[in-house]
Amino acid sequence: MSLLKEFNKGIWKENPVLVLVLGMCPTLAVTSSMKNGLGMGLATIFVLLGSNVVVSLVRNIVPKKVRIPCYIVIIATFVTVVEMLMKAYAPPALNKALGIFIPLIVVNCIVLGRAEAFASKNGPLRSIMDALGMGAGFTLALMALGGVREFLGKGTLFEFGIIPGWPSFMLMGFAPGAFIVLGLFLAGMNWLQMRKAAREGRAFTAPAQLDCSHCRICDLGGRED
Repeated sequence: MSLLKEFNKGIWKENPVLVLVLGMCPTLAVTSSMKNGLGMGLATIFVLLGSNVVVSLVRNIVPKKVRIPCYIVIIATFVTVVEMLMKAYAPPALNKALGIFIPLIVVNCIVLGRAEAFASKNGPLRSIMDALGMGAGFTLALMALGGVREFLGKGTLFEFGIIPGWPSFMLMGFAPGAFIVLGLFLAGMNWLQMRKAAREGRAFTAPAQLDCSHCRICDLGGRED
């Protein structure tokens, strides 16, 4: 697979949110606006990029039995860096909105999953492209969800008024609204995939990446196979 395909797969074919359905906690919690989605996405890209590179560099010297704890320490280091940078330079309102979800990137299944499933098996360059693609796909999905919720709820995008006098739709600012919008996005994504499969004369099947055998991140015992 070329480096460009490594990047593109995270945008559409293996989008972490809309295809692999990963990272649901921040996806549902912080997408009340486009600005929050962008902030969370950029923080995740930073952690993904740094952890993927380091994991790919140390993959041959870390014993398999302790690989998961080592990956968590690496990820936690980059999360600490991004948290301190955001506290120093990000707007206070954004820091407050993202809150605990920045430290929780440490256990975000997207970040840990890419470290285990990809970076630990590939070199730095391919791991960089994988991190950028997955991070960009995650960010775009968060911004799309946040944009729909913000527009329907307040008639704004990035807190700028789009339609004057838009009636407030409070449901979009709360968890039920997030579930509804995400459900519609997933339904639309599945419909597009099934339509594409039908045009190509084949049956639609779920991505192979949803199969646990492709990740084994839950295998904390460090199987030697």
